[in-house]
Amino acid sequence: MLKTNKTHKKYIEIIRKMPPEERLKKCFELSKLSKDLFFAGLKNSFPELTKSKLKEKYLKQIAKCRNLNY
Repeated sequence: MLKTNKTHKKYIEIIRKMPPEERLKKCFELSKLSKDLFFAGLKNSFPELTKSKLKEKYLKQIAKCRNLNY
């Protein structure tokens, strides 16, 4: 646990030193990575589904994740 905490602190330190446009770019990269991993997980869980059916399932799952309490 201690190593993870040190790693996280170092990551935060690196992010804070980045110019704003680089931080925004990193945010978009991480968002895309998250979406790609989520889709890959669905594909792994439902190998029998076509790509279009997987996309449909993906969009339904993503819609459930949105915060509608605003």
